[in-house]
Amino acid sequence: MSYRAAVITCSDRAAADVYEDRSGPVLRDALTELGFEVEPAVIIPDDAQRITEEIKRAIRDGARVVITTGGTGVAPRDVTVEATLPLLDYELPGLMEEIRRHGATTTRGMSLLSRGLAGVVSLDDLPRALVINAPGSRGGARDTIHVVGSLLNHLVGQLDGADHDLD
Repeated sequence: MSYRAAVITCSDRAAADVYEDRSGPVLRDALTELGFEVEPAVIIPDDAQRITEEIKRAIRDGARVVITTGGTGVAPRDVTVEATLPLLDYELPGLMEEIRRHGATTTRGMSLLSRGLAGVVSLDDLPRALVINAPGSRGGARDTIHVVGSLLNHLVGQLDGADHDLD
């Protein structure tokens, strides 16, 4: 079964065309290779209300996996985590712990500054969706897909009540 996915780039500068979004395409290409039907590029400024609304829109449009990229650090405009947290029914902390751990091996520990979250969102009577906050760099996007890529279809199946494949 093919699931729908969305990638939302959260960046003031990319939204203003000051520079090119480089992490969003990494995620969209990887999700496509994993068999997901991926929505067109979405690039929005670092605005918590706008990020929250865009995540909701993606889920209402059928996305079962929503990956944001950018806004997970400690800078004043990094608000993606704050925009995501109120939407989560529950977190999947092991995913982000492993993404940060994996990234720390290639970033001299810089990935440990990411505050990104992963968790499950229920909206209205829609199927539940997985939301992941990836860092806004190409490396952070690659680290995210490296860790979660092989789990995504299983995770969505589990959200729908599929049995565990223990073999």
